[in-house]
Amino acid sequence: MSHTSGFPLPPGTLIERMGITLTEVSPQRAVGTMPVAGNTQPFGLLHGGASAVLAETLGSYAAGAHAGPDRRAVGIEINATHHRAVTDGVVTGTATAVHLGGRVATYDVVVEDALGRRVCTARLTCMLIDARSD
Repeated sequence: MSHTSGFPLPPGTLIERMGITLTEVSPQRAVGTMPVAGNTQPFGLLHGGASAVLAETLGSYAAGAHAGPDRRAVGIEINATHHRAVTDGVVTGTATAVHLGGRVATYDVVVEDALGRRVCTARLTCMLIDARSD
């Protein structure tokens, strides 16, 4: 497994490909960054799907921390509203717990540009399931 700021990541994942770095992970909150370069749509703007990937990554890691070592968090619903365009630099996402239940965890995720302006608001819901032994 490779690592990003101390958090283990399996090699060859979309997280690695998009340059996402995790800087904080707990059940209540996860924070990470992602470069705009390499994650743009054809017009040079940050791709909305890239913002959604960052949001799902952060919420899923936080939900996994809530689930514990014997369970897994799997995303079952995500929505995202894109507020402003970004053409360069790095964006920062912060996932904050809305609901931490026994079977479901939900997070609000805010993605901001380098000036702290809101780029995207997302909400992710994860189902917490037993880990498979295979």
